[in-house]
Amino acid sequence: MDFPFPPAERPTVAIIGDERRFPVARIFCVGRNYAEHAREMGADPDREPPFFFAKTAWALAPCSRGGEGGWSVRVTYPLATSDLHHEVELVAALGPGPDGKGVSVFGFAVGIDFTRRDVQAEAKKLARPWTTGKSFIGAAPIGPILPVSAFGQPGDRAISLSVNGEERQRGTLSQMIWGVEEVLEHLAGYDALMPGDLVFTGTPAGVGAVAPGDVLTCIVESMEPITVTVDPRS
Repeated sequence: MDFPFPPAERPTVAIIGDERRFPVARIFCVGRNYAEHAREMGADPDREPPFFFAKTAWALAPCSRGGEGGWSVRVTYPLATSDLHHEVELVAALGPGPDGKGVSVFGFAVGIDFTRRDVQAEAKKLARPWTTGKSFIGAAPIGPILPVSAFGQPGDRAISLSVNGEERQRGTLSQMIWGVEEVLEHLAGYDALMPGDLVFTGTPAGVGAVAPGDVLTCIVESMEPITVTVDPRS
């Protein structure tokens, strides 16, 4: 097959304990999946079924192993916003089902759903899609994928995010309104899921703005932390 110009390289994510990399297909995100976060966003978590939005695969900012052994990535403060918000999330990475058909959870990672909150708020006010508020270069930092055989099930593990050493978000994965399997079941009702899909599963309360120069530390218990540095626009 020939092309008029070289196609963009498919985004991939590192896998813990494996020299191979995880090939990314699509990115789905479930909105307001922690009750306290739903309330801080003005929603009623007791009445709302799960809903979803998407980011392009090229919104990913995969972490790499640094010289001191940690996982880190740098992202640039995006255009068209003065109110960029962090949302730390557990990410489910989907692989082939055990019989080679369908999908199953291949592993988990920690990630951030960055949001241009001012852009999203304007879209909400006008009843327009959220795409420009949620999907842009660097909108989805992600750490390495820990295979489910090593991680197990999410359970009651802690999840947190700190900015410049000050904790902003803390919760447990058991606080999700809809568990991972329930999220996948609902999502599969809209479209067939495929190996390579990433599903961001929601964020605890405490989301807030970041500024150029901020350093974010994201932790899901049993995983290595990731560090995300926000660089100023050039």
